[in-house]
Amino acid sequence: MGSGERAIRELHTTWIDAVNAGDLVRLLTLMADDVVFLNPGRPPFGRDGFPVGFSAAHEQSRIRCISELEEVVIVGEVAYTLCRDSISVTPRAGGEATKLAGHRITIYRKQPDGRWLLARDANTLSQVAS
Repeated sequence: MGSGERAIRELHTTWIDAVNAGDLVRLLTLMADDVVFLNPGRPPFGRDGFPVGFSAAHEQSRIRCISELEEVVIVGEVAYTLCRDSISVTPRAGGEATKLAGHRITIYRKQPDGRWLLARDANTLSQVAS
């Protein structure tokens, strides 16, 4: 495994750890200014739209994501990952957890300083039947 792939794998792990911790500040440092997120059932949104939804979700629920990388590809200054995600969303007020699962593809761009940042992210998460 080369240094680029190692950096992408570490970034992926850092992202998932920050999601699970509810660490919005950390997540914002990992995304490009022109990032675009594609989620089922809602229009594309960017960096400006991320904090409100993320914070609201973490205020209302405990979120636990497990993400298994299936593929890492690097071509020059661009990389992508394909992963399988399983998410458990448990209401803080009590109640049953909602389970989501699906695939996610993430595109990263290498910055002039050598860091990789998340540039595009699209998922196929849907509710898992109980």
